[in-house]
Amino acid sequence: MAQPVPEPVPEHAPRPTVRPCTAEDHGAVLALVDADRLPGQPVCTAEMLHAALSRTAVLETGWWSEIEPPRTDVLLGAEGQVTGVVCWSVRPRDGAGIVLWLHGREHPGTVRHLVDHALASLGEHRPAHAFASASPLTLGLPALPVTHRPATDRALRDAGFGPAASWRYMRHTRSGSAPAEAYPLAEVISQGEAGWRLKVRSHDGPPAAEATVDAPVDGIGAVRWIGVEAAHRDNGLGSTLLQQALRTLYGNGAREVILYVDDQPVGGVDDRTAANRLYDAAGFTEIDRLLSYVRP
Repeated sequence: MAQPVPEPVPEHAPRPTVRPCTAEDHGAVLALVDADRLPGQPVCTAEMLHAALSRTAVLETGWWSEIEPPRTDVLLGAEGQVTGVVCWSVRPRDGAGIVLWLHGREHPGTVRHLVDHALASLGEHRPAHAFASASPLTLGLPALPVTHRPATDRALRDAGFGPAASWRYMRHTRSGSAPAEAYPLAEVISQGEAGWRLKVRSHDGPPAAEATVDAPVDGIGAVRWIGVEAAHRDNGLGSTLLQQALRTLYGNGAREVILYVDDQPVGGVDDRTAANRLYDAAGFTEIDRLLSYVRP
């Protein structure tokens, strides 16, 4: 009995469909963002997505205030479902392309197509950056978490991007080691809904140490900055200030606290050994390493 002849396989599979993101896609986009959510990050809300799509968020750092209105496209699967999303823009002052964020459930083919689509839309010969600024979709996450998102990291490298900057993303939980009881040396200054500033003054008046912490969002607080003047280091002041910062956050509703340790030189000093030792000793654990990227 003759065997059926299989149908010929097309030499080139049809390219996935990409189109602009619409309001009807927002639910699917939120699901894609949430699929990549890290420990210590809140669930992305419709308000956060709206800010990311329209560039309405007020961020302390980054390029969101100096870029053109971002463009966001979605990738559709065979059944017309949204399988990926990518957002990019252009920085007018130097013409650089900016891949702001993308999500595709870490499916290698999906994220590679999203990267290729963004670059093709920007122009292949334009210098480009990727994940080089915090987006409104997260609680200040400044770059790509490479351990949790290896497919995106690989797609960027395959497209010619290389690492530009790195951070250590760390988390402290209330169920872990509790902040040590310590004399509250710092003056706690409210900054309204934003959070608090903790300031320690030396005996002669000038600041000796300072910290800035963000008010909890969905039970997640953040240590944004902690610094000790050179003349007051090596005496435990930094540890005491950090403990007071943690107690301030936990006393105001935080269940966990996050921070980012950047690896960039500050004031000519690029050794983060002391800072990492401080956070490790306080009970913070590393969640991921974060990378931003550049393509000449």
